[in-house]
Amino acid sequence: MRFRTDGTWSRTGATSCVVLAGSPLRVFRVTPTGADVCARIESGADVDPSSLVDRLLDAGAIHPIPIADDRTPGRGDVTVITPQLGGVARPDRDVTVDDGSIPPVDGATVRLERNVGPGAARNVGRTHASTPLLAFVDSDVSLPAHDWLAPLLPHFDDPRVGLVAPRVVGDPTASLDLGDEPARVRAGSRVSYVPAAAIVVRASAFDDVGGFDETLRFGEDVDLVWRLDQAGWRCRYEPRVTVQHTPRPDWPARLRQQVGYGSSAAPLAQRHPRLLAPLRLNGWMAAAWIALATGHPASASGLAVANAVTVARNLPDVPTADVARLTVGSYVAIARQIGSAVRRAWWPLALAACLVSRRARRVVVASIIADPLATPTDLAYGWGLWREVLRRRTWWPLIPEISPWPPVRRHRSTRAPERRATRAESSTREGW
Repeated sequence: MRFRTDGTWSRTGATSCVVLAGSPLRVFRVTPTGADVCARIESGADVDPSSLVDRLLDAGAIHPIPIADDRTPGRGDVTVITPQLGGVARPDRDVTVDDGSIPPVDGATVRLERNVGPGAARNVGRTHASTPLLAFVDSDVSLPAHDWLAPLLPHFDDPRVGLVAPRVVGDPTASLDLGDEPARVRAGSRVSYVPAAAIVVRASAFDDVGGFDETLRFGEDVDLVWRLDQAGWRCRYEPRVTVQHTPRPDWPARLRQQVGYGSSAAPLAQRHPRLLAPLRLNGWMAAAWIALATGHPASASGLAVANAVTVARNLPDVPTADVARLTVGSYVAIARQIGSAVRRAWWPLALAACLVSRRARRVVVASIIADPLATPTDLAYGWGLWREVLRRRTWWPLIPEISPWPPVRRHRSTRAPERRATRAESSTREGW
């Protein structure tokens, strides 16, 4: 099997090696033979299965380049299911579920007497499918003229893969387009969810977790992906395939859509505590940003340097230049997260702070300048979030996740005994 390295991939060492990669970023210390495996992965050569490869895959450090063979499912192994409200059933769908439309959808496979929402409608569609794979595609998604499933189906040669999603493009203001880099989909990672606008799911995996949660009108796709991951199924994002999503026709409709998306945060947080934190960082970073926000830039700089020194002492086998680069990059990434959190989850609090604080006004202005195009939809998302947070009386979607301050560890100078070639030690360093 061949793999591509993630954009975070960085390898040092010759006879042995240290790999920094994944999301969240992880450190892999591998044996000399493991270093050869890493070199083969980088060169695009075939690599045999091993525990090292599995660890790299699970961490999102590498991504498979699947090639179809005799085991690969074909188009006949997939049922394309579409929940639809109004209009005419599309000819490129196998099962169309009319979700209580008035008048009924012309050409629908099955009609529901009342509107039950997309999650419940997809569950009904599943009962009309007998194939081993299910493709859920929304009615406002246009599929390519060529066989869009062909690059996705080889992923299912791995029996642990439960879901594969293509890239959804079309509306730059929406949160459907997750970028052009492949990913392991997992909460807290770079690609923490995929939209159900277009996904392919293994039927046994879908049944294993009970399908979509029918009580969720929004966020049912996020919930499904997280439950699949928690059940041990691998979920993959494959941007080599793109499908076109038709955006809402005008700004009021787009803002209403974002309010709906925001309203999903509270019920999702009740089902998956701590997975929807608007900001994730470690204690060093939190203290540095608080010092900067309160007008103490010298203290903030000192804390940032102390953070880098602590990381460097914890990772003596990682070059100092790499530690410095990663530390700077992590602070830049956290700055973007803070800007997003101010525009989305925290804007009512930020607005109140602006009435009494000049620094708060500067922070708000900076967050808007950072991404002015996203500001209207972010504010709409935050409106929906706060509406449900207050109604459900849960504050999890508003609370940042701050990991402990990393201690300084002492390392022995003696080398550890040689390990088997397929074994790798790994430790997660979140918040860089």
